[in-house]
Amino acid sequence: MGDGKTGLQLRSLLKKSGELELSLVNIPTPEPADDEVVVRVEAAPINPSDLGLMIGPADMSTAKASGTRDAPVVTARMPDAAMKMMSPRLDESMPVGNEGAGVVIKTGSSDAAKALMGKTVAMIGGAMYTQYRVLKVRDVMELPAGASPADGASWFVNPLTALGITETMRREGHKALVHTAAASNLGQMLNKICIKDGIGLVNIVRSKEQADILHKIGAKYVVDSTAPTFMDDLTGALVETGATIAFDAIGGGKLAGQILTCMEIAANKTAKEYSRYGSNVYKQVYIYGSLDNRPTELSRAFGLTWGVGGWLLTPFLQKIGPAEIGRLRQRVASELKTTFASHYTQVVSLQEALQLSHIAIYNKRSTGEKYLINPNKGG
Repeated sequence: MGDGKTGLQLRSLLKKSGELELSLVNIPTPEPADDEVVVRVEAAPINPSDLGLMIGPADMSTAKASGTRDAPVVTARMPDAAMKMMSPRLDESMPVGNEGAGVVIKTGSSDAAKALMGKTVAMIGGAMYTQYRVLKVRDVMELPAGASPADGASWFVNPLTALGITETMRREGHKALVHTAAASNLGQMLNKICIKDGIGLVNIVRSKEQADILHKIGAKYVVDSTAPTFMDDLTGALVETGATIAFDAIGGGKLAGQILTCMEIAANKTAKEYSRYGSNVYKQVYIYGSLDNRPTELSRAFGLTWGVGGWLLTPFLQKIGPAEIGRLRQRVASELKTTFASHYTQVVSLQEALQLSHIAIYNKRSTGEKYLINPNKGG
């Protein structure tokens, strides 16, 4: 391990020329203020939201590797169409990594900070693909006894998104829900929450393998969007559960519209009277991811009582406020190794994270290929 005075940090730089550059930069570790701690980062997941900043819509078929084994550099072309959207970040070297976990190696002078010395903590706040991170005490959470950094690395984004999905469902007056890309780490957590809390959940997947993953953990309703009977299967599950809200991680293509169509058919099957404006059951799809970057297609065959909107974790948390966030965080801590356990297929160092062979795998964002970076691996 290093002495903690300086550490490597992964950076993503988009140049005005349209070239994306990923590299490692050695940066000094600041002295912690009174209410801060220095954490040696030992686990940080690669989530789709991290890839959005790190690589985004860059054309990775143009990727080239240079630099040395200890200081690799990867470059790739950013398509012209994406450059306009990216203008605020041009020529600015951006640190990457929303969340992570590690061990506190130094603290500020406050009692709350000193109490964390030597403890394993999970943290949120960006720039986690780095060897040493200085954070305010309020942005770290001490992990339960016996939990490793890997156990706590994904404690925030996926668990709080999954809990935020069920909270939003309740707050907006729905009783059951639909989730797409449902075999993901987040989708598996959502199933465990819904089973535990008695919430009807309709899972939409894209293959039999994904359906098997969910059936194994006890999911009751799993429908395959590639099956010829998809619309009928989905409608049947909606009639049984009464689900009228969906959270869609795919975003592009026809799926959001298909969900609303099946919700309308399900509502009409149980309706007492006919209305030429469609059913008066309110149907909502929230798009919270973009696994498919194509436009969202809505063929409006679902009456006029519906909504399609965007949903993001941070604005949701701001809306519910600190006391409620505290309650959700507490639940995550107490069920870290059960409901909110994450599974990784690879643990890589910062240098390995910039190998083209690894980027090709984790940038596909496919189910069952989740990477964890340990910035101090082999250090």
